[in-house]
Amino acid sequence: MVKIAIYGKGGIGKSTTTANLSAALSKMGLKVMQIGCDPKSDSVKNLCNGEKITSVLDVLRSKKPEEVKLEDLVHTGYNGVLCVEAGGPTPGIGCAGRGIITAFEKLEELEAFEIHKPDVVLYDVLGDVVCGGFAMPIRNGYADHVFIVTSGEMMALYAANNIVSAIKNFGKRGYATYAGVILNSRNVENEVEVVQKALDEIGGEIVQIVPRDGTVQLAENQGKTVVEAYPDSDMAKVYTELARKVMEKCNV
Repeated sequence: MVKIAIYGKGGIGKSTTTANLSAALSKMGLKVMQIGCDPKSDSVKNLCNGEKITSVLDVLRSKKPEEVKLEDLVHTGYNGVLCVEAGGPTPGIGCAGRGIITAFEKLEELEAFEIHKPDVVLYDVLGDVVCGGFAMPIRNGYADHVFIVTSGEMMALYAANNIVSAIKNFGKRGYATYAGVILNSRNVENEVEVVQKALDEIGGEIVQIVPRDGTVQLAENQGKTVVEAYPDSDMAKVYTELARKVMEKCNV
């Protein structure tokens, strides 16, 4: 089982990228589980026909702990992708990071990985802050490899720098390793050069350039990934190539 965390600044296209990566990996014959680690709980929406699934924290709020079953938390999406949303606290009350910790602990308690036996687990993690909860995949042995989604925009690269710093801090303890960045293009002037210059300072390489393309929006308007809605499109080929490169970086 390969465990991969995808980090990035909020709004950078991280969930879109992760969902398309999950879909592409599933088309390669792999059993994939995607776990959304963002309080918005919209990571797997486009793997589930545009519908939001019930999050782990929502289930824990509505049922007694002993009544919660694994099937309440793990939903089956496009092409058999196993979909989970950690969820968030009641707005204005509680800590989102703590919510992720609670969700992970419940999945462990119910032996989600042992029962479903996925080949690949993808954690889709908000990267604006790398506090205890959001750093869980890096520091607690949940993820083996970390990829960062960024663009050439200053704040996206600032977040990437913070994430790399956190990975390096935890890496000294034998936790997840930094595998590189996925450039989700925003058509910033000289974008590739800007990102490469930043990487010269913070380390890592561009694993794949994902061009800005209207096909992505067309697919999302249907509540689908590009891989599902437009399997023969150039963008589907980009995500398929990304899946291949990610597996290569993870030595699979």
